[in-house]
Amino acid sequence: MATLLDPGCRCSHEPRILHAIREEECNLAIWQRAAFADFVPMLEGAPRDLRFECTLADLVENLRSGLTENGFGGVSLHTALIADAALLADLFCQALDLARFELRLEVVRTDSCRKFHADYVRARLITTYAGEGTHWLDGDDAARVAAGEDPLRVNRMNPFDVGLFKGKLATDRPAIHRSPPLAGTGAARLLMVLNPAAKQFVDSPQ
Repeated sequence: MATLLDPGCRCSHEPRILHAIREEECNLAIWQRAAFADFVPMLEGAPRDLRFECTLADLVENLRSGLTENGFGGVSLHTALIADAALLADLFCQALDLARFELRLEVVRTDSCRKFHADYVRARLITTYAGEGTHWLDGDDAARVAAGEDPLRVNRMNPFDVGLFKGKLATDRPAIHRSPPLAGTGAARLLMVLNPAAKQFVDSPQ
C-alpha cells in the first residue's frame, strides 16, 4: 500500500509505486527498499564518473565495461550493481514509455548540488548505493524555498531507496530536491541517475 506523505508524493515498499509518476498530481514516487549489499568498496581509489545512453538490451554490456574502464573498485560487487541497474532501468522505461535512456554513475564528494532545485527533464530516477540519500521537500516547503525562506522540514531518502522525480518538462510543480551537503565531512556518495535519452528511438540494423 502506498503511503501519502505529501499530496505530490507516493511511497511504498513495492516497486510498482514508480508507475504513480504517471498521475498528474504525483511529482515524486519513492520505492522504499532495504539495503542488499555494501557498495562502499566501489568508492575506493579514484573512480571516474560513468555516463552513457543505451537501450535496455545494451545496458549490461555497457555498464560492465564502463565499471572496469572507469576504475570502480569492489569488482565482486559489479555483478550486483549491474543486476540492480538493469531492474531499475526496466522499471524506469516502463513508467515513462521509453525506448532509450541515459545512465550516470557518479561518486559525489562535493556540494555541487547542495541547493534545492528541480531538474530540467521529464523525470529522473535517483538511487544512492553508498552514503546519505537524496533530500526532498514537500509542497509547502518547496513554496517556502521559492519565496527565499528556509524549509521547515527536509525529507531524506534512505540509501537504496529509489526516487522517481518529475521535472520541469512534465509539470509546473516539479519535485524539489538536493544532494546532502558533504563539505568538510569527508563523506562520499555512490549515486546512480537515469534520465530519458535525448533521442527516443531504437536503432535498427543498417
